[in-house]
Amino acid sequence: MNIQFLQLQTHGDDRGSLIALEEGKNIPFSVKRVYYMFDTREGVRRGFHAHRTLKQVAVAVRGSCRFMLDDGREKIDIRLDHPHQGLLIESFIWREIYDFSEDCVLMVLADQLYTESDYVRDYASFLTEVAK
Repeated sequence: MNIQFLQLQTHGDDRGSLIALEEGKNIPFSVKRVYYMFDTREGVRRGFHAHRTLKQVAVAVRGSCRFMLDDGREKIDIRLDHPHQGLLIESFIWREIYDFSEDCVLMVLADQLYTESDYVRDYASFLTEVAK
C-alpha cells in the first residue's frame, strides 16, 4: 500500500504559526467538505468504513491519534501527531481511527459532499468489493 503524507508548509514568527490549505497546491483535490473530531473519549475507536470514490486528507491539528489503514491486502498503522503533516487517504481504503490523545482535534478534508451510498461499512463487503 502506498501511503502518502503531505507536508504542509508552516509560516510563522514570534506571534505564532499558520498553515494554509490550498487545493491544487498542498491539497491534491477540490475540497467539497471539511469536518473535525474532538473530545473523543479514551478507548473510543472511530471509522470502521471505506469509501468507494471519496478521497480525504486527515490532519491532527492538535494532539495525536492513530490510523489503521487496510487496502484488502495489507494493513498499516500510522500515528498522526503534527499539524504540518496531512495523511492522504485514497478511495477503497478501510480505516479505523483510535488512540486519540485527550486534546486531539482531527480535521478531515474531503473531495465530495457526504453521500451514504459511497460508504462501505461492512468489512466483509469491503473485502469482496476490493477484490473485484
